[in-house]
Formats: sequence, structure tokens, C-alpha cells
Amino acid sequence: MIESTAGVLTFEADSSAVTGIWFGRRGVADTRLRGVVKDVRDQLSGYLAGKLRVFDLPLALDATPFATRVLTEVAGIPWGKTLSYGEVAKRAGSPRAARAVGSAVGANRFPIVIPCHRVLVASCGIGGFGGGLRWKRWLLDHEQAHYVG
Repeated sequence: MIESTAGVLTFEADSSAVTGIWFGRRGVADTRLRGVVKDVRDQLSGYLAGKLRVFDLPLALDATPFATRVLTEVAGIPWGKTLSYGEVAKRAGSPRAARAVGSAVGANRFPIVIPCHRVLVASCGIGGFGGGLRWKRWLLDHEQAHYVG
């Protein structure tokens, strides 16, 4: 569990990978898995401090081929930048699948690490977010406040 000015982040990991990250209190990290747990804690804390922009964590990604393509595209959105659901669909090779992108992004078990908060509706509105709109706005504002070039 990690506390931040925006709230609590909870994560779970097994012996080889992160299995999920949640906003709020949920799940329990197995403290016997010091390597993965320490890496998750250090990297999320670095992100929340505005110092870490690229994560290097093993993720237990269990997704369909389409969702994997979508999440790979979302993972590539740079710090402080955003894309629309339609743009992500095009980049994932399915230009007419903006709604399916929304479903894949909504099922993302690794928010912040796979930065689904950087995906917005076409009208540049904020759209939805699994962690709640307060978290999404905080993450976007946080990145803008620490954005360099």
C-alpha cells in the first residue's frame, strides 16, 4: 500500500510479477516477495513524487490479443501527453474499435504503470476512469505540473 496526496494505492504481486494495482485499499502485497514488492513501491512512489516517468515492472498481463495491443499502445503514451480512444484504436490496428478500446482500457489492472488516465474521449473531455474521475484529474494535473518538454 502506498499513500499519496491523492489517496491510497494498493497493489498485489506474486513471486515474479505485479498482478494488480488499485485505487483505495484492496488486496495485500505479500511482504515475503521483497524484490517485486520493493520495486513496485519504489517505482510508484517515484512516479507520485514526479521523478519517475517510465516504469520497468514485470506485469502479469492476462489479456486477449486485442486488449494486449491496446494496452501496449497505451503504455507508449508519453508522460504529460494524451490520446483519444479513437487514436488508440487506430494505433492498435483497429480504427473503428474506439468503444472496444474503452472496454480494454477499463479492464486495465495496472493503472499508472499502463497509463490509462492518458486516454480521453474524442471531444477532449476527460471520460471515465476505473479509479474515479478525481484520481484521473489528479494524475493528469500531476503530469502537467511535472512535465518537461
